[in-house]
Amino acid sequence: MTSNNSMREIEGKLANDRYPPPPLMVKSTTNTKRCVLVPVPGPVIVGAGPSGLAAAACLKEKNVPSLVLERSNCIASLWQLKTYDRLRLHLPKKFCELPLMPFPEEFPTYPTKQQFIKYLEEYAKRFVISPVFNQTVVSAEYDEGIGFWRVRVKGGLVEEGAEVEYVSRWLVVATGENAEVVVPEMEGVEEFGGEIVHTSGYKSGEVFRGKKVLVVGCGNSGMEVCLDLCHHNAMPSIVVRDTVHILPREMLGRSTFGLSMWLLKWLPLTLVDRLLLIVSRLLLGDTSRLGLTRPRIGPLQLKNQSGKTPVLDVGTLDKIKSGDIKVCPSIRGLKHNAVEFVNGKTEHFDAIILATGYKSNVPSWLKEKEMFSEEDGLPRRPFPNGWKGEHGLYAVGFTKRGLLGASIDARRIAQDIEQSFGEEDPCFLLPLLAHILNPKS
Repeated sequence: MTSNNSMREIEGKLANDRYPPPPLMVKSTTNTKRCVLVPVPGPVIVGAGPSGLAAAACLKEKNVPSLVLERSNCIASLWQLKTYDRLRLHLPKKFCELPLMPFPEEFPTYPTKQQFIKYLEEYAKRFVISPVFNQTVVSAEYDEGIGFWRVRVKGGLVEEGAEVEYVSRWLVVATGENAEVVVPEMEGVEEFGGEIVHTSGYKSGEVFRGKKVLVVGCGNSGMEVCLDLCHHNAMPSIVVRDTVHILPREMLGRSTFGLSMWLLKWLPLTLVDRLLLIVSRLLLGDTSRLGLTRPRIGPLQLKNQSGKTPVLDVGTLDKIKSGDIKVCPSIRGLKHNAVEFVNGKTEHFDAIILATGYKSNVPSWLKEKEMFSEEDGLPRRPFPNGWKGEHGLYAVGFTKRGLLGASIDARRIAQDIEQSFGEEDPCFLLPLLAHILNPKS
């Protein structure tokens, strides 16, 4: 693709029914490198997952144009590229729909991975959201001298060796809590010899048929991967390193989540927690006898304090009770095709699957220290106050409350930007901006 064609493609991405695409300006940074400067009339949204799509749709409803940047080659790349085949939404669909568009009525209560991806694709099509793909944000920094955010990316539509810098008054961070995998350090990794894979690279238990597999991590993903391995005649064990709340996915004829939300309208959180634990004990039994000790505080209180989500059981617990899944303590180290545990026992395994989760990558590219923590990459202020920062900076998808939290923040962001966007066409600022950033042009 030639440079001119690439630039025209970027211009096409910026086109919308209210504003014509702004001019592209090129400045030289060195004798060999060029920087394509792309002024954006509306917000720049980093991330084309469900959160980024929700923000773009809410802005579109208010006639505010936006530009969505995505490092992968598709929307919802985590769902499309890094999730296992048997995955379903853990909560009923009514709690997972994005703003302005419900799930199709024919979808089941808990849509499959493929159905959710189809929903997101239809969502993007309905609101005419066309992200610029293969754009990895290298840095985003607020320029106080001009009052704009400068978002520099690599990859994408221009020729190799060039850089692209998007310039906007507003920046919406939508890369979310699950941008990068978390891989724990384990002594003896080089010695193990067998396959070690994160759940982001796990698709199906078929490739592990007949093998002894150790799953590290007992969250929803770890539990479901163990169940999937059982269904493919593998022999899974699961490492439980911490206390964990396991609840039935449904109780008293309703989804556990829906029942909890309804009870919280009438009862204090601590009392709702007690009721959930009583019903869970009746339905599931004493999980501590299986090596699954519950935390001292209730599941809802723990979620509010730490963001740790309870496991919603979909059949894994029965496999643990029957002995098809073995519960193991923390790992001390790895040996050749074997794992040594902290209790001193050593056991043979053919493979290890790391269900150790994800983390935010915001500190690696956002040059800002007030709104986001440099330690965990999450907003410093907890929900519901973490969605807005200074100088037109926003966050969506960092609430630790899933798709429901992202939808709440997307609506707030769109409403706030609409007020500052105003009725006046902001494109009149672009020639001035071009002169400031590239005075010799």
